[in-house]
Amino acid sequence: MHISWLVALVATLGSLYFSEILHYAPCKLCWYQRILMYPLVVILGIASVRRDYKLTIYVLPLTIWGACISIYHVLLQMGVFKETGTGCGPIACDTDYLNWLGFITIPMLAGTAFILLTVLQYLTYRATK
Repeated sequence: MHISWLVALVATLGSLYFSEILHYAPCKLCWYQRILMYPLVVILGIASVRRDYKLTIYVLPLTIWGACISIYHVLLQMGVFKETGTGCGPIACDTDYLNWLGFITIPMLAGTAFILLTVLQYLTYRATK
């Protein structure tokens, strides 16, 4: 649980760093990913302190949905899907603020965190069942 909490915390702090320090405006899909990631810091933090492993059943839907949105977002940035009109709000969802090593983008970082959290929570669920 502590590792899961740390992953969620780093993802949340990274998200806040990009938007509040570097002033990268988040698109609509970024907001959806934030909505799913931010509560995980609190939920996993409480679960870690209380050693309450039953909370995995509540965490897994958030991480799975977050991973799905992140994967779609990455594919949108790669051009696999096309954004239609202004469907993504004032900031286009295919905007690429960050491109480390030619392929690491902000949605890919979020997706990695969501997938890692999903795996960790699934392993925790299996171990306590």
